[in-house]
Amino acid sequence: MKYFSYIFIILNLFTNLSCQTSDSNTHVFFGNELLLKENIELLKDKRVGVVTNHSAVLPNNVHLVDTLLALGINITALFSPEHGIRGEISDGSKISSSTDDKTGIQIFSLYGNVKKPAKEMLKNIDIILFDIQDIGARFYTYISTLYYLLQSAAENNLPVIVLDRPNPISGLQVGGAVLDTAFKSFIGIAPIPVLYGMTIGEIAKLFVEENFINTSGKPELAVIKMKGWKRNYFWANIDRDWIPTSPNIPNFETALIYPGTAFIEGTNISEGRGTEDPFLTIGAPFINSEELINILESLQILGIEFSQTSFTPVNIKGKATNPKYEEIECYGIKFKLTDKKTFKAVEFGVYLIYSLLKLYPDNFKFKDNYFDKLAGTDKLRKDFLAGKNPSAIIRNWESELEKFKSIRKKYLLY
Repeated sequence: MKYFSYIFIILNLFTNLSCQTSDSNTHVFFGNELLLKENIELLKDKRVGVVTNHSAVLPNNVHLVDTLLALGINITALFSPEHGIRGEISDGSKISSSTDDKTGIQIFSLYGNVKKPAKEMLKNIDIILFDIQDIGARFYTYISTLYYLLQSAAENNLPVIVLDRPNPISGLQVGGAVLDTAFKSFIGIAPIPVLYGMTIGEIAKLFVEENFINTSGKPELAVIKMKGWKRNYFWANIDRDWIPTSPNIPNFETALIYPGTAFIEGTNISEGRGTEDPFLTIGAPFINSEELINILESLQILGIEFSQTSFTPVNIKGKATNPKYEEIECYGIKFKLTDKKTFKAVEFGVYLIYSLLKLYPDNFKFKDNYFDKLAGTDKLRKDFLAGKNPSAIIRNWESELEKFKSIRKKYLLY
């Protein structure tokens, strides 16, 4: 995060705060904008901690932290999730705590040996802000960081303000197996489905009110709602440019397909890390691109097209460390989404793995422990190995999804 000149920020803050950043679509006021416009008094005379990363920018392209500092808000600590405060560290890399060179503010890493804010980290804090752009998938770890923040806040009697943001893949899709808590991990933190169809503020309320955070008392939680956002909005419907939420989610199309192709991470197939199109490209040395496309097209999957490709994964600093099949040529397919409204990512993930297993039963392998954590259950893997067809597998989720939906609707803010 680069801190800007305070004079520049003050001159531009209120003139540019509501300006559109592109020519397209609807202006949605995010929670961070409305904190500044309508709720800044909540932070006056408070020692403020901020859980954030590079995504917490305002419409004038100035970061929330820079803006708060320029307004004289006393920020005493920053907390960073996976990928670090600047979003430049590759997936799974442990991150150490540090001090910001310019401001001297302590940055506590919540993606290293410590994932839950410790009491010592919170001693100089009166209130905590959470402002991170999520993408709406259970195994994307920013909601796990939120979970542990809320848990720690309850245990240390600290109020939390979540600055709400859009679910970029819309707030309508709910899909995938509800997590079995026997498979709880940092990539599956709570009994919710892969696609939960909620904003970051809504999921925070659900975590607290359903006591998914397993505390004896509730934290004091406030959500600063957006204005102008609708549940059927995708990121493409709002007037913000996409900021890569992590190194391997470089664009909106990748965010749309990620909840399906992320399952490939739990197998011996390359998910495209080490290429310029992670999650939009998959492959392995033993795949025949043409026959894989043929079987996928026979399944008549809506909203997506396939093309043949070959690629050689390489190390990419900050994006891919030791990717699968490093420096080995792979053959596979590239995906192109044609209709974001009809495409169902999790169901596509089922069709994709079914096809790979059917074509390459001797070559395709699950990484059992990791795949089950992604799926939130071992039933999915066992169903694949038992030869169940995709429709039967997807039907198995329906009863649990209906139960989740009845809980979810209590916390929908839009």
